[in-house]
Amino acid sequence: MDDQNKNLILATALSFLVILAWFFFFPPPEPVAPPQPSAVTGTDAPAALPPTAADATTGATPAAKAAPEAARIPIDTPRVKGSITLLGGRIDDLKLKDYRVTLDPDSDLVRLLTPVGQTGSYYALYGWAPGGDLGFDDVPGPNTEWTVADGTTLSLDTPVTLRWDNGKGLIFSRTLSIDDDYMFTVTQAVENTGTTGVSLAPYGIVARHGKPPDLQNFFVLHEGVVGRVDGTLNEIKYSTMTELPVIDREGAQAEITEATTDGWIGFTDKYWMTTLIPEQGKPFTAVTKYVAATDVFQVETRQPVITVAAGKTASSTSRLFAGAKEWETIRAYQNEGGIAGFIDSIDWGWFYFLTKPIFWVLHELNALIGNMGLAIIALTFVLKIIVLPLAYKSYVSMARMKELQPELEALKERAGDDRQKLQKEMMQLYKDKKVNPAAGCLPILIQIPIFFALYKVIFVTIELRHAPFFGWLRDLSAPDPSSLFNLFGLLPWAAPAQGSLLALIFIGVLPILLGITMWLQQKLNPAPTDPTQAMIFAWMPWVFMFMLGGFASGLVVYWIANNTITFVQQYLIMLSHGHKPDIFGNIKSGMNRKKGTTAPQTDTKKAPVKK
Repeated sequence: MDDQNKNLILATALSFLVILAWFFFFPPPEPVAPPQPSAVTGTDAPAALPPTAADATTGATPAAKAAPEAARIPIDTPRVKGSITLLGGRIDDLKLKDYRVTLDPDSDLVRLLTPVGQTGSYYALYGWAPGGDLGFDDVPGPNTEWTVADGTTLSLDTPVTLRWDNGKGLIFSRTLSIDDDYMFTVTQAVENTGTTGVSLAPYGIVARHGKPPDLQNFFVLHEGVVGRVDGTLNEIKYSTMTELPVIDREGAQAEITEATTDGWIGFTDKYWMTTLIPEQGKPFTAVTKYVAATDVFQVETRQPVITVAAGKTASSTSRLFAGAKEWETIRAYQNEGGIAGFIDSIDWGWFYFLTKPIFWVLHELNALIGNMGLAIIALTFVLKIIVLPLAYKSYVSMARMKELQPELEALKERAGDDRQKLQKEMMQLYKDKKVNPAAGCLPILIQIPIFFALYKVIFVTIELRHAPFFGWLRDLSAPDPSSLFNLFGLLPWAAPAQGSLLALIFIGVLPILLGITMWLQQKLNPAPTDPTQAMIFAWMPWVFMFMLGGFASGLVVYWIANNTITFVQQYLIMLSHGHKPDIFGNIKSGMNRKKGTTAPQTDTKKAPVKK
């Protein structure tokens, strides 16, 4: 077997192993049944307070019953709608107007926050932890019934102020406002009308009752707690939260981190996030907590104790992000809103040094072109240009290996069965001609990290969600919906459901094009003379075609474009070095080989060896 065929087999085998490893380490997410709503008691319905206020809800009215009956303040902006319950002042009802559950324009809006008592309860709660001589009855808690002091609807131009008088000289107020996107500003104030000073500490909580109903459990995707404390990014999955150390007699498990300058903490899903952002530049305590008895996951921000003298008023302001993880929006909050490292709330993965710049280029190309599919193709051109110098050397080396075939054959004849002598003389020939026989593997090696990084970008960024291309390709983040099963829509029955065995067998148009482009790229060179090698090469494009058929269609578009560009590059480089690829001859030779006959596989014209 000649060295070029060895290199091609090595490169192909390496690529094949990478795909197998990908499926092994990153298996498709298994569907998870939505959790059934559990019974709610008077002590476990609301979110648990910080440990210093754990029994604030003792004897309270069950929130599961009171929440639907409590008065609500509507939330209505161009991008979100929902409501705030006056019971506890929780922000617990929020939908995103720009996003729907499915591609159907009449499908439901994506719901981010859900009231207590409903499946997947998920909400934000603010309050004060008592200090000094104050007790839990002296401060507002999760079941406090607030009154509206100002405003009827929370909108861009109309903030809302809630009020609660504890009847013991302390008057609490909470003012909520919202910006053009997804950022709430929450200002908590306490007026001390008594005769002695009081001490208390403001806090914020985001709580989830049970794991999210749509949890994907995909290894490549982080779902759970995401936060940053003093420049360090922290990610904790739900399964890890259940293994945190127990911190109190009630069985709460928690991880507590002290921040000195800046930070934030919240829950992240694939495309959505709810994050507490205390006042930056000041110390606070970040808490990740799981309460096993009630199956409540929560994050907290606790701010330092404030002492309010008699006749004085003190306040504390923080922010709450509740919305879609849009790159431009989050970057603006980081760069203009002063939230350090907020862009890292997007799950860039291990290859962040590639995924970040790749996404930026893709985002700019999409803004310029106006079609995400064409932007992916344009990105492929950009990436090919960047790696062209290295790829060019590789293709030139492969072409020169072709030119050395006559001399290699002569060496084999002279060496006979002396393998050691043959290897020594071949290495000397490569050295004299300045040819690297392993250079053919470089294009594959270059593509591996790029492929993984682009997969991550397409899988996790919301900009690809429901992004259309042309025709039947209406969502580049999902597999190709067309199928051989119904002849790509010509037959009057539906295609198999994605993820099913039939869908893996009856692939769509894009995977077929992928297999064809890989096959044509393979035909730039003659098939190996060894029957086993020839069989491996013959099957490889079609194996990849089925293996990648279930990947996001945007990724398959990239692979097809990459194969096409690589084919043209290799063809031109080989042509420039005196070797015209006999594509049709190689195809015909492969067909004859299957029939048990032989045919010429290479151009009979020999080009002079270039030094």
